[in-house]
Amino acid sequence: MQRYREIVAAFTRNGFGFVMKELGLLELLSVPKRLFIEGSKETQTKTVGERFRLFFEQLGPTFIKIGQIASTRSDFIPADVICELEKLQDDVPPFSYEEVQQVFTEELGKNINDVFSKFHEEPIAAASIGQVHYAILKTGEKVAVKIQRPNIRKKIETDLEILQEIAMLAERKFDWAAKYQLRDITDEFAKSLRAEVDYTIEGRNSEKIAKQFKNDPKIYIPKVYWPFTSKKILTMEYVDAIKLNEIEKIEKKGYNRNKIADKFVNAIFQQILMDGFFHGDPHPGNVLVKEGEVIVLMDFGMIGRLTPQMRDHFASFVIAMMLQNTDGVIKAATKMGLVSDDANMEVLRTDVEHLREKYYDVPFSQLSLGEAVNDLFSVASKHGIRIPTDLTLVGKALLTMEGMVEKLDPNLSIVKIAEPFGKQLLKERYHPKNVVTRLMKNATEYGEIVTDLPKSIKQFTSIMKQGKMRVEVSISDLDHLLARLERVSNRLSFSIVLLSFSIIMVGLIVGSSVAGHTSTYILRLPTVEIGFGVALVMFLWLIYSIIKSGRF
Repeated sequence: MQRYREIVAAFTRNGFGFVMKELGLLELLSVPKRLFIEGSKETQTKTVGERFRLFFEQLGPTFIKIGQIASTRSDFIPADVICELEKLQDDVPPFSYEEVQQVFTEELGKNINDVFSKFHEEPIAAASIGQVHYAILKTGEKVAVKIQRPNIRKKIETDLEILQEIAMLAERKFDWAAKYQLRDITDEFAKSLRAEVDYTIEGRNSEKIAKQFKNDPKIYIPKVYWPFTSKKILTMEYVDAIKLNEIEKIEKKGYNRNKIADKFVNAIFQQILMDGFFHGDPHPGNVLVKEGEVIVLMDFGMIGRLTPQMRDHFASFVIAMMLQNTDGVIKAATKMGLVSDDANMEVLRTDVEHLREKYYDVPFSQLSLGEAVNDLFSVASKHGIRIPTDLTLVGKALLTMEGMVEKLDPNLSIVKIAEPFGKQLLKERYHPKNVVTRLMKNATEYGEIVTDLPKSIKQFTSIMKQGKMRVEVSISDLDHLLARLERVSNRLSFSIVLLSFSIIMVGLIVGSSVAGHTSTYILRLPTVEIGFGVALVMFLWLIYSIIKSGRF
């Protein structure tokens, strides 16, 4: 409950208190009202993106990582917010060497001094989830040991549980939260974050990427030492290299910047378009260059995966964009995502035309493929086309790659390098062998349908005979029709009651007149007066009910 209160207070402090108020969490958790006032003042001096960044930074490791993951979702998060989220840094103090020893012993059942001949107590890097130490194994290999922060998993799980509950409440209360399926988005973020705190997953990802480049001496992936690796500890080969954005050091070494840029771009496209398994966060800290102008890729906590179909659709988009083909871009966009039934295809075509005009006649050397992909995702989001998470990660990876390549070789054309990969995918798609394979697969599926047809018909006729057939009828303007029917029935009821009231009263009055009495008594009770009173009450009650319903 204390953490719940801290999270709601952070929402309120950064100007999002109105959401918490609508959800009823301010009163429930007794959050001070002064935070609501302070939050209102903050909104006057800071942008929405800045307030989101401050919100994530104030709440620590879990939220910093979620903010970094959210910065990849250009399909539904505005560009100005993403720009701020990209500034999120894991600026956290390191934890003590005593805690490092404790985690190491608990995980591996061994003492640090029994495994390493040398272990630097001061970390060479510290982040929100863990920190990295330089060490030398007893066998002499230099390694980098990543140690997870103590109790970080418990904190992450608590935060994720709270966020998922808030998302559930928001979907019930707000139409926009239901439209964007906020719970599903939160679940996706949770899944990504849980994968990052399991270092064995990162180790396996590293080895899978290494297999992609086993025949390429210009791409290097550090080795994983599995005997000294667990969910909370990752021991990898230490590589002495230069970060790709350290241009001065690269020039001092005499490395060819153009060749390095070209090789780096080819490596990214090889992963995305050919292998469908790619580095999701190739920022300067994760991409190095060592002796021989060899590219070193590391830190595979965030990985993207593309199915063969997704790769085909993405390649179709790249080709259609190069050919300035609006229909091809729309077709690729709709195939890459899930198009809602109410999507307006004409308006979608207009928006894609505007997008095409933006890039019309732009030289290849000046075209940003990452920006174009993200622009397409923004258009898709506007029209309710849900883009898979891994495809949005493609846009993020391409933008990150282009930012580094621009510093290495400003004249390098990213699209020209991508073009052969796209054409290769198209050739593979229409290769006779692959065409026959798809036809055989479809024939098998159609054969199963035909085989199951008699059984399906038998089940259908059986349901018909038992009278259990359910029919759902959808009528446009059904609510309006039902309202009119209700109005008619209310008027009819009013008329019948009024007629009945009149008949009863006339009967009683005529009867009393014939009998020569001013009133009729039953069991010494004045029947006319009582009947009139009861009928009048019923009449007034009916009139009130009909008028209150608004259907008269």
